[in-house]
Amino acid sequence: MNYPIPANPQEVVALRQNPVSEELIAAAIAGVVQVARSSGQSLDELMAEVLADDALLDRKQRQWLSEIVAAAWEKLP
Repeated sequence: MNYPIPANPQEVVALRQNPVSEELIAAAIAGVVQVARSSGQSLDELMAEVLADDALLDRKQRQWLSEIVAAAWEKLP
């Protein structure tokens, strides 16, 4: 992967400076999982955040993203 996994929220936000690619999205998801774990957040708490209603993603997209985040949670060390 060309992008390191972000270790804190600032590094996740800094990814916005790069062109969007599959690798960038994977790094962002891995970073969100890592940051959530390091702050003591549970998978259920993270899922609640991902599934929270917002203006960016519709319900179906949030559900799809939550499944990807849950899979990343299970796969990442």
